[in-house]
Amino acid sequence: MRQAFINTLMDLADRDDSIYLLTGDAGFTILERFRDRYPGRYYNVGIAEAAMIGLAAGLAMSGKTVYVYSIVPFVTMRCFEQVRVDLCYQKLPVKLIGVGQGVTYGTAGATHHAIEDIAVMRVLPNMTVICPGGPIETKKAVAASMDLEGPCYIRLGKSGEPTVYPDENIPFAIGRGIRVREGEGVALVATSNMVPTAAEAAGLLEKEGWNPEVISMHTVKPIDRELLAATAARCSLIATVEEHSLIGGLGSAVAEVILADRLPVRLITFGIPDTYAPVAGSQEYLRELFGLLPEQVLSVIREELKDS
Repeated sequence: MRQAFINTLMDLADRDDSIYLLTGDAGFTILERFRDRYPGRYYNVGIAEAAMIGLAAGLAMSGKTVYVYSIVPFVTMRCFEQVRVDLCYQKLPVKLIGVGQGVTYGTAGATHHAIEDIAVMRVLPNMTVICPGGPIETKKAVAASMDLEGPCYIRLGKSGEPTVYPDENIPFAIGRGIRVREGEGVALVATSNMVPTAAEAAGLLEKEGWNPEVISMHTVKPIDRELLAATAARCSLIATVEEHSLIGGLGSAVAEVILADRLPVRLITFGIPDTYAPVAGSQEYLRELFGLLPEQVLSVIREELKDS
């Protein structure tokens, strides 16, 4: 996903000299091509994330379109006040690119895990929150973000993420989820790097006689209320799947819509409980610890469907 981001950004920068890229001493082996091609439009601010956001705000107020790249905790939580006041309050067109969603950096421990970022970003007025489900969605999201008037946060993985699409011809639009697979009875609504997991769990459900729907909810704010309503009309159960805290993320956003719009559907949520990871380990190991493997998702949904 990192390569998809920088490749797309460079394509855009070739045609638009207002694009600037900032980093907080991160992105080595990824951002060098941009630095070398556009040396006057690239700044490595160093380990000074608050100052980085201030610089991004100043550039944006000078008519620039600014992308800010760093590891998720450093580009969201370390500089939260500056994002809130300098970007959101001013409604400036700065795009925050957070790398290492969920427990991507599993072996680095809880300090480098990103399990609260969707919650803290979506609570900010004027902030758009985009969580692409793979490289193809990443390319589409970066290109689409150019047209946003205010700030946005794009949550990325690292590298090697699978895709659930056969080609790049997908109907991507910010604020509109994608129906990856049509179905009825039960729907798996996933975001970020859990879209492939949801698709795999749906395949397992199909083998047991169900016809599950799969939705990539790549934009968590603003969320696609129309798609959720249409899904609730033909599914008695919605399961949200995310590599994020169960508090404040996709599951919470979907629950808010179900409650506010009085949708006639049951909801179960898959994510990380209200805890920090008690151990360090690979992403796959931590997913298993928190019940996020396809077989684990299948097991819980199976039990829920028995009661339907």
